[in-house]
Amino acid sequence: MSTETQTGIERIAAAFAGSGKRAALMPYLMGGFPDLETSLAIGEAYADGGADLVELGVPFSDPLADGPVIHEAGTRALAAGATVAGVLEVGRKLSERLPVVLMAYANLVYGPGFEAFGDQLVAHRISGLIVPDLPLEEQATLLEVLEARGIALVPLVAPTTPEERLTRIGAGARGFLYTVSVTGTTGERAALDDRLGGVLTRAAASTDVPVAVGFGIGTPEQARAAADAGAAGVIVGSRLVRAAAEASDPAAAVRELVSAMSDALR
Repeated sequence: MSTETQTGIERIAAAFAGSGKRAALMPYLMGGFPDLETSLAIGEAYADGGADLVELGVPFSDPLADGPVIHEAGTRALAAGATVAGVLEVGRKLSERLPVVLMAYANLVYGPGFEAFGDQLVAHRISGLIVPDLPLEEQATLLEVLEARGIALVPLVAPTTPEERLTRIGAGARGFLYTVSVTGTTGERAALDDRLGGVLTRAAASTDVPVAVGFGIGTPEQARAAADAGAAGVIVGSRLVRAAAEASDPAAAVRELVSAMSDALR
């Protein structure tokens, strides 16, 4: 089936199934950082380096789930004039190469309304949506709106999520289940938690979609360890955003890192 005729949910499923790796690789991209044009070049470099999907962040003034590196990138993107419309256009262009999963805080979704926001996602060929500050109890309407448009609403679970709640979240997951490897915000860690395998086993038992893990994965060795622990997908954020911030040629820097991580997952 052509990607032109696939729904977003189908594109995500195909990316996980067809990655050719032990776990699909999903780098995080802060839309509009350091500016819209360069963020698009960084996303293209992700695809060149072997990414299977991309998580595209919309900068927000109060990003409660973001650690200092991604928070700073979002602040700089906003200062450079990034808008939701501009980030969605970056996503549309990247969607020509790989599925794009948008990460947006709830205010940005509630503002235009679920129907209008869902229509924008369809128009820009966005495959999925992550809303990290939207609790389970408020997801039903958005899930219905997105599912009618073939877009995956991707929920998050944490190591501390109680069993009964995990079961309910997993049952409603579309696309994949985003499993946070640690309690806290995004950011690089020296090592993965030894309990990650158990967290992933619990998450996988709660859902029929692939389980991807993020927060704290920043090296090829950690990406491989996440796959060893049972992750079907690996999400890498702060390390790549930091590399883009520090490099004179951000696209080249992140392409090298993504390529190394992709190789580690083969």
